Amino acid sequence: MTPKTMVSNEVYLLPLKDDGSPDVPGGYIYLTPKSSAPIIVRFEIEGTSSICRHGSLWVNIPEAGAKFHRDQFREFKLEPKFNRTIDISIPIHGAGAFAFYTTYAPLPELSETTINKLEPTQTPTYYIDVAPSLTLEGRQMPLAALSIFSIISKFMGKYPTDWEKHLQGISGRGYNMIHFTPLQHRGVSNSPYSIYDQLAWDPECFPNGELDVKKLVESMENKHGLLGLTDVVWNHTANNSKWLQEHPEVGYNVSTAPWLRSALELDTELLEFSKNLNKHGLPTTLKSQEDLLKIMDGMKQNVIAKLKLWEYYVIDVERNAEAAVESWARGKITFPEGGFGASDFGGLETIKTSGPTQQSEFLTRSGLRNKDRLGERYYRYVDPSVAAALLTALYGRFEGDASSSADRGAARSYIVKVLDELNLPMYKEYDRDVAELLEQIFNRVKYVRLDDHGPKLGEIDLKNPLIESYFTRLPKNTITSKHNQEDLALVNNGWIWAANALVDNAGPQSKAYLRREVIVWGDCVKLRYGKSREESPFLWDFMAKYTRLMAKYFIGFRIDNCHSTPIHVAEFLLDEARRIRPNLFVVAELFTGSEEMDYIFVKRLGLSSLIREAMQAWDTGELSRLVHRHGGRPIGSFEVDEVLGADSKIVPVNGETNGYPKRDIIRRIKQTPVHALFMDCTHDNEVPAQKRDARDTLPNAALVNMCSSATGSVMGYDEIYPELVDLVHETRLYSSPSSTKQVVVGGGEGGIGGIKKLLNQIHTLMGRDGYDETHIHHKDQYITVHRVHPESRKGYFLIAHTAFPGYGNGNGSFSPVHLTGTKARHLGSWMLEVDVSEEAKKEVLGDKKCLKGLPSKVIDLPSVLMEIKGDDTVISVRDEFPPGSIALFETWIPSAEHSSGLDTFVTSGGKDAFSKLDFVDLNFVLYRCEAEELDSSEGKDGVYNIPGHGKLVYAGLQGWWGVLKNIIRDNNLAHPLCQHLRDGQWALDYIVGRLERISKKSGYEKLSKPAAWLKERFDAIRRIPSFLLPCYFGLVLRTAYMAAWNRSLELMNENVQKGQWFLKSLAMVSVQQSGFVKSASLYPKKAVPSLAAGLPHFAVGWARCWGRDVFISARGLYLGTGRYAECREHILAFASVMKHGMVPNLLSSGNNPRYNARDAIWFMLQTIQDYTKIVPNGIELLKEKIPRRFLPYDDTYFESDDPRAYSKTSTLEDIIQEALQRHATGMKFKEANAGSNLDMQMKAEGFDQEIKVDWETGIIFGGNQNNCGTWMDKMGESERAGSKGVPGTPRDGAAVEITGLHYSTMVWLVELHKQGRYKYAGVNTGSEKQKAITFADWSSLIKKNFERCYYVPLTPEEDKDYDVNYKIVNRRGMYKDLYKSGKEYEDYQLRANFPIAMTVAPSLFDPKHAISALLLADKVLRGPTGMATLDPADLNYRPYYNNSEDSQDFATSKGRNYHQGPEWLWPTGFFLRALLHFDLMRREGAEGKTEAFQQITRRLAGCKEAISSSVWAGLAELTQKNGEYCADSSPTQAWSASCLIDLYQNAAEFDVSQLSE
Repeated sequence: MTPKTMVSNEVYLLPLKDDGSPDVPGGYIYLTPKSSAPIIVRFEIEGTSSICRHGSLWVNIPEAGAKFHRDQFREFKLEPKFNRTIDISIPIHGAGAFAFYTTYAPLPELSETTINKLEPTQTPTYYIDVAPSLTLEGRQMPLAALSIFSIISKFMGKYPTDWEKHLQGISGRGYNMIHFTPLQHRGVSNSPYSIYDQLAWDPECFPNGELDVKKLVESMENKHGLLGLTDVVWNHTANNSKWLQEHPEVGYNVSTAPWLRSALELDTELLEFSKNLNKHGLPTTLKSQEDLLKIMDGMKQNVIAKLKLWEYYVIDVERNAEAAVESWARGKITFPEGGFGASDFGGLETIKTSGPTQQSEFLTRSGLRNKDRLGERYYRYVDPSVAAALLTALYGRFEGDASSSADRGAARSYIVKVLDELNLPMYKEYDRDVAELLEQIFNRVKYVRLDDHGPKLGEIDLKNPLIESYFTRLPKNTITSKHNQEDLALVNNGWIWAANALVDNAGPQSKAYLRREVIVWGDCVKLRYGKSREESPFLWDFMAKYTRLMAKYFIGFRIDNCHSTPIHVAEFLLDEARRIRPNLFVVAELFTGSEEMDYIFVKRLGLSSLIREAMQAWDTGELSRLVHRHGGRPIGSFEVDEVLGADSKIVPVNGETNGYPKRDIIRRIKQTPVHALFMDCTHDNEVPAQKRDARDTLPNAALVNMCSSATGSVMGYDEIYPELVDLVHETRLYSSPSSTKQVVVGGGEGGIGGIKKLLNQIHTLMGRDGYDETHIHHKDQYITVHRVHPESRKGYFLIAHTAFPGYGNGNGSFSPVHLTGTKARHLGSWMLEVDVSEEAKKEVLGDKKCLKGLPSKVIDLPSVLMEIKGDDTVISVRDEFPPGSIALFETWIPSAEHSSGLDTFVTSGGKDAFSKLDFVDLNFVLYRCEAEELDSSEGKDGVYNIPGHGKLVYAGLQGWWGVLKNIIRDNNLAHPLCQHLRDGQWALDYIVGRLERISKKSGYEKLSKPAAWLKERFDAIRRIPSFLLPCYFGLVLRTAYMAAWNRSLELMNENVQKGQWFLKSLAMVSVQQSGFVKSASLYPKKAVPSLAAGLPHFAVGWARCWGRDVFISARGLYLGTGRYAECREHILAFASVMKHGMVPNLLSSGNNPRYNARDAIWFMLQTIQDYTKIVPNGIELLKEKIPRRFLPYDDTYFESDDPRAYSKTSTLEDIIQEALQRHATGMKFKEANAGSNLDMQMKAEGFDQEIKVDWETGIIFGGNQNNCGTWMDKMGESERAGSKGVPGTPRDGAAVEITGLHYSTMVWLVELHKQGRYKYAGVNTGSEKQKAITFADWSSLIKKNFERCYYVPLTPEEDKDYDVNYKIVNRRGMYKDLYKSGKEYEDYQLRANFPIAMTVAPSLFDPKHAISALLLADKVLRGPTGMATLDPADLNYRPYYNNSEDSQDFATSKGRNYHQGPEWLWPTGFFLRALLHFDLMRREGAEGKTEAFQQITRRLAGCKEAISSSVWAGLAELTQKNGEYCADSSPTQAWSASCLIDLYQNAAEFDVSQLSE
């Protein structure tokens, strides 16, 4: 049975940021179809992103079969999902610019009031540009395969006779598209770009009009294999276009653009002055700059002074003064909003005491009208009622001229002074503009009359006046007589150097025509479209009809004068064109002067390519730079866009009803430069014979054709015309040797047509097949280009000896080229000889009928020297290889040839190879820091050290990927890792050897399969040239890494598997932190995996496993990921070493456990509780029998090899009860083995432990000022500072989190006892008053007293209801960190511990108090990623931790301030969990609950950025103030990730249906 063809959907991921902007490098979205099938854009939005709040995504991408309308957007509702990514897949069926934006209600600041008015907002509009899918002769034609030939249509002769021979010659040279200058009826200037009638074809070329054009296009496509591209001219029309006389409103005249009246008056007066130079006694023929200066002086007197142009700038003082006084007298007064602007009462006193200057500023600000543009004379004026307000402020209300107050005369006299002051800035504006216009006129006249590089126009007369007129004056006739005669003067088109392309130079915001800044085209009238069709309906409809006509026949447009065409007009007209031809190819030459501005045009118009030109290069180095820019990616580039490789899951579509299986090829949108149409020369610029050396025609063309972009040339280039063809005044017709005889590849006379054919054929082949990797090398006069296919590794190699003036005829300096691992076949070497003698030029230019090229010959050169050394090829040139020579080779790499394709082979099979691994295997494959690696190899093997970079952070794949992912993203082939791979294959040996060695050890046997897979892949790439090794290494590593990553997730629970990338990244920390370590098992004699507190600081030995850290981390890393067995093992292990009713903080594999953590037991009990609630049948764990390291209820210490060790067993239920009973009766003991061997920093008193219950409150107390029994456990170490043995944060008394955890345990056990699942009802107290107490009563006692003991009320008036010492209170509306500590002020320190209690025991808290306290912490303690460990307002706040500091600073020396301000990440998880709980509690309805989740999402941004940018692939232990990097922090800490997984676990338990309306 024949296998069915695989159909692939191209899916491009488009993630949106929290503000709705695309998360794409560079922000430019340009998609190129790989086939004729539609592209699918998959928008990805985080489920509770801010834009999901009443959010909608809007796209103007039409559905299949529907027409595109730019202003018609489809809505996609964004339904909130906290732990899911919203995917919206939209197919795009055509080319062009498609827009999208989002609307949403902005997320308000979190506050105690939950009523927030919805104020919908809209993001900016963003664009997706899709390249056209072109076909020629039934084959797809990527843009990079286009070889375009530009012709000036009027020089082609008559169709079909003259045209057909040229078409044959163009096609014969291997071109596949022709660019035509406009084919329309030309205007009086005869310029192709000055179109007389846009709807009529050039009668000289096309006698039969449209019928000829239709035949032309058919002949091109069917007979010659040529596509058609035409210029479209939207910005202007010929100054003699007949329809202008009917519709002068389509231009800029004094009615449609009254701001141009002053410019028109100036232009008219300058022309009159030009006619009358003789009358003024001024020279009409300029012989020197002195003559010009005389004219300029005459101009000032006879034009500038006469015109009184200042009247267009200033107000009429007399008229405005009169109006102001009259308004004042009549009581027509308007006081502006904000008064007179000063801070006193309405600014009244200030304005009264100010002088005329300050008062004029007030009028300018509040009363001057029409100041935004020029108009008629005295167009600007002051609002009389505002001026009357000023008079009222100065004189009070008008009470009549006979009154004792000010009369009209006095008021008028004063207001004149104020108005004169108001005019001063506008007079200065006038002076600046006049100075500028005179400067512009001087420079322009000097250029056209005097400068050597100018045209030297000669005598000033009517034909060549002093200035080029800025206006066309339409003729007066029967047609124009019906119009206002002033409206017959229309602005001419032109351009301004470095002007803002988005500002209309003839619009109200520009004075360019008055300031004479425009380089004008006198034969063209600039068209005025206005803001919409309503402003100029005839013009919009007429140009739309013209555009549709062009789209009917041509597959592509070149937008002439694109930068001057109003962008909204170009959008409209392109939309019209794309309705006719959806896959329209659109190019433009932008002169915006800014790459940023270029992008605006490219994005909004969907430009396929921007025209760039090689002839702009002034030397070989600059030419090399241009070739480099458009050549393609570097050889050996990393593949970054495809996400799913050879192991992609094949998914049936619609049940495969069409018979073809489909799969999604998912790509990330990568940063893309604007695609170029790279021309060797355009019709606007000088040819090599003028600008360089005529011989450069050949190497210049060859270099362009080697580029990975659309390329092009112009008629006359291949023929070696001696100079630029004058498209306006030239009348001769084209001639070309290629048009009269068959073009044969190779040398010959009459230009470079034979070589161009080969170059174009190769260019098209490379473009079609995707040869997009290039190496360009420049040295002296030479440029070499090697362009290859990224998979087959076949390529073409060019040596080009450029020819710039002064290069002479020698070989120059060419060093032999060494093509490593590459075979080559010589295709040919040629040099160009051109007769550039004056006689030859004279003969060619003297031809009256035809445009001809200079006499030339392409000569075949003797074969270059090729030396084969194994698989290497060394190429050098022979003696004769002068400037103007090229050599061309075909290349291939034998070692890259593989039966299935090397790329396919190295990226296949990975999933299967890693499919049987368990978590222990994956920990080894992916991670292992230096200490872990040394531990497992008896000190033999560490992490890999990359020269010039340093050691990797992990020995496993994550270590490599942490470096490689950024190299791949940036395509950074210069990175030390890439160079190291090119230097040798040690990295490959290390990766394979490491896995092979471990797979031979017990417990790791399953790693033999990944080891074999890696060996096979690495063996396949070992033979390729070293310069390709980095990219293939990247392919193998990424495949292996993703296979291991996906296998890890496959072993986890559904919440993780279906969660967002962030949750998956957090979950992978469980694989990272949990594994076999010889020196740190959970048991003395049994090797089991253990959980590290963090890497690399807490990786091995006694430092790895901490009771507190394990049980803070276990819920997230184990229970939250579905790793129940590992959680169970850690519970049982720590329960087995129960002593003093406590579990150890330092486990030391059960050999030397240390019991100094008062909180560890409570975090463990919370984990057990969570285990029983989360794990199916988890309650059975309580009946598990556990061998005891120490004897139950006995504090005797003995070694692990003592016979008593593990001689007794208890159920976990009994061990829990023992812990509670010991606390209930109280404990007092000195740590076993106390002394410097146990803790060299601690004082003797610090080893004393005491824990007891206050049975008045039920609260447990413990610790003293000499030890630190909670997680804030930094002991002072500096003898120099006197802090040795003095804890930074003793936290004795009743720590708030312990009270919360204790209460949580009580409530849980009460419920279990009721259910008959926990046999104990309570404990004995050891108290005479109350010998026993039930858990129910104990929990009730705590709850009764908690708020009273811990809450600090908002107002002093409430203090009577709480246990508060108002003298010590620093902040209110908070929960104490401690209760009854050794230093009372420490109780009142605001720290991030109370949210732990809130999370585990929310019922202890008054909800209003809780939310208020959380909002305070949000404002005061929360940093970008972590929570400040102390209130910044506290005198002890020291937010910068430096453990190596050994100063005399008692607070900070030796890092004593570890918990006195630095921002720790794990409390962030508890804080966000508490915030989510209490925020949801107070909210009603879907809207409010959604906002609660969105507030959490916003606060996760810093952690998301941190984990995505971390080379350790985790979250740090802590940061300095405001998230600053802390060098002494562990870079990845178990609990930092775990506590955020807990957050997602909580979110998963929430009923998401409540988030939907």
